[in-house]
Amino acid sequence: MQSTWAGITPLLAEGLPRDYRLTRAVGIFGQVMAEYMLTYMLGHEREVLSRLVSQVERRWDDRPGRTLEGRKVLIVGTGDIGQRVAEFLQAFGVVLYGVASSAREQAPFVEVAALADLPRLVSQVDYVLNLLPDTPATHDLYDAALFKRFQPTALFINAGRGAAVVDADLVEALKEGHLAGAVIDVCRQEPLPRQHPFWTAWGLLLTGHSSAPTSPAAMVRLFVENVRAYAAGQGLRGEVDFARGY
Repeated sequence: MQSTWAGITPLLAEGLPRDYRLTRAVGIFGQVMAEYMLTYMLGHEREVLSRLVSQVERRWDDRPGRTLEGRKVLIVGTGDIGQRVAEFLQAFGVVLYGVASSAREQAPFVEVAALADLPRLVSQVDYVLNLLPDTPATHDLYDAALFKRFQPTALFINAGRGAAVVDADLVEALKEGHLAGAVIDVCRQEPLPRQHPFWTAWGLLLTGHSSAPTSPAAMVRLFVENVRAYAAGQGLRGEVDFARGY
């Protein structure tokens, strides 16, 4: 079965059959996810939201803009999507770090460390981009202790899964100034309940799970490719390991 999602958590629910071959959408979301990340990274450097406030207040805002060149970017989750995001960001002269299930050499990253090294790396970078899948090992990773390790000028972007973040801890970390801001595309519960603290959290922007729309044409190409590979007895792109959860 070919899933049209990058995340396949609903298909792994307890009680559902696993006696079939499942493939997830790979090679589909890299560019649109990179565009999403760049939108908010550039907006952060150019202080777009604060300049809008200046305009509303009719205050001339002539602060010089900043550049992404030389910024340190940590991509947490260096699989299919994370790799493509890194390749797009490389053109902007950023220094790329990664976190994966295990340490490895992987271009264009200067370092890809294991998940246990996440606290060390978040303290060194300007951007933390979470793209981790939803597995038991990735739940509640971003908690109060980790947010305290962030640089106070850092931007956190979560386009992976909402379960990776302890929501109340993020709200408090923003309030206390442990990081400069957060862009949240994915939440534990969607749509987000009206009473959820994210709605009014200082420095937090919600983007409503809009980061990576599916291209129907690209999805059809992947499906046809996998059907042909299956018929030929070949390996399938994006085949899911049920034991790992991705």
